[in-house]
Amino acid sequence: MKLTQKSTLKDMTIIVVLASILFVQQIALSFIPNVSFSVLLVVLYTKILGFKKTSLIIIIHVMAVNLLSPMGPVVPTLIPAMFIAWMLIPILLTTVLKRLESAVWLSIFGLAFGFIYGWVYIPFTVWFIGTPFLPYLIWDIPFEIIMGISNMISILWLYDPLKKAMKDQLKLTFEI
Repeated sequence: MKLTQKSTLKDMTIIVVLASILFVQQIALSFIPNVSFSVLLVVLYTKILGFKKTSLIIIIHVMAVNLLSPMGPVVPTLIPAMFIAWMLIPILLTTVLKRLESAVWLSIFGLAFGFIYGWVYIPFTVWFIGTPFLPYLIWDIPFEIIMGISNMISILWLYDPLKKAMKDQLKLTFEI
């Protein structure tokens, strides 16, 4: 794809709009712990837009959640954990799991990611906040289960229709 000022502006616009959707849905559903469409959207963005654009969306999302969230900022020492956890999706789906295409397999990935996301926070929570490891792990298991099941169901039910709709809309604005 030849980079022009027009294509770069379109790419930036798409990135900002998709980051906004990711942010708004997470905030809108924040009253239900660990239930959102965030994993579904990051998986979808990765599969359609690729690693670089999804990484930019994640950077914007992590900054927005920590600066603009109505619930206040996350503990600053946990921001790296949040960034690492979200970046694992595009990293894994563009490398070792790049052949995962079906909603069924991606939903299984979403289930596993519910646990991976929680585990990424463990070292930061234990070392920087001083929370004991075992109580934190036990306390977080129900939330990991909720996130995993939420991810699995949302990907299984919504991935294919959203992928089709998003590809159709993006064809109107730029080449994928």
